[in-house]
Amino acid sequence: MEQNQTAPGRIEQAAAIVAAMRAEIAKAIVGQAEVVDQVIATLLAAGHALVEGVPGVGKTLLVRALAKTFAGTFSRIQFTPDLMPADVTGHTLYDQKAQQFVTRRGPVFANLLLADEINRAPAKTQAALLEVMQEGQVTIEGRSEALEPPFMVLATQNPIEQEGTYALPEAQLDRFLLKVRIDYPGPEEEARMVRQVTEGMVGDRLNVEPVATLVKPAAVLALQAATAALAVEDGVLDYAVRLVRATRSWTGVAAGAGPRGGIALVRAARAAALIAGRDFVTPDDVKSMALPALRHRVTPAPELEIEGQSSDMILNALIERVEAPRK
Repeated sequence: MEQNQTAPGRIEQAAAIVAAMRAEIAKAIVGQAEVVDQVIATLLAAGHALVEGVPGVGKTLLVRALAKTFAGTFSRIQFTPDLMPADVTGHTLYDQKAQQFVTRRGPVFANLLLADEINRAPAKTQAALLEVMQEGQVTIEGRSEALEPPFMVLATQNPIEQEGTYALPEAQLDRFLLKVRIDYPGPEEEARMVRQVTEGMVGDRLNVEPVATLVKPAAVLALQAATAALAVEDGVLDYAVRLVRATRSWTGVAAGAGPRGGIALVRAARAAALIAGRDFVTPDDVKSMALPALRHRVTPAPELEIEGQSSDMILNALIERVEAPRK
């Protein structure tokens, strides 16, 4: 696939691959279709996702299933208060046999990196991950080494248990393309999930065996190129920018989204269009990605937080008031 080629056949082929990936992930993950789409959109847009949800809702399973669909390497880091930057990136050590220093690569050298409970690590360790997310490279003992694309960080955090956690710096939050929220499944979905996990299974280990490998990592790079080439009309782009700018003057917002918010929203909207099988972006694509693209970039005023108003509530009210382009 050439990057400047936007022929309908190419988009149909890319959309078919994405649809097949979604179907394979559904063999491991019961329900949570919107969450799966948002994580796939993050991959298509070559971004990183912050996944927020209580324990046991399938965050790790989702990442493992996604990695298996494209034969991607998977790595997991359990973030703890004593985690050091070298535990993330790697370090050098002296090899007595060879009588020389050798580099031992850290877990970041993977296609999909699950940073579990990222807010439990101190700022110094979070900063090491920030360089990896921003630059796509790792620096060990002054030497920089590029990561093999595609590379995506999916960081998780527990919204309930805050004891012993460190707030993520604003600069790091801004590096996440989307903030994905996973809620409890509905009653029917939960019953299906319990049945699927308990029937004929010993223990409760994560099972991605039913998930088939469809493509190689190189195909994901082609999907990302196809996503980046999708057309965005001036009116739709202007709508995305107006949404972002409105967060800065909206009543009840202490701090609005910066310019990177608009960039993330357009990139995510392109991915939503590809998932839908279209070669152009609509205002509805922008609306569907507005919450995950902006919720972590908007800070509610303290008085609204006391009243229980979340950034999602503020953004929903804002989306209703900002006029979308009509065709």
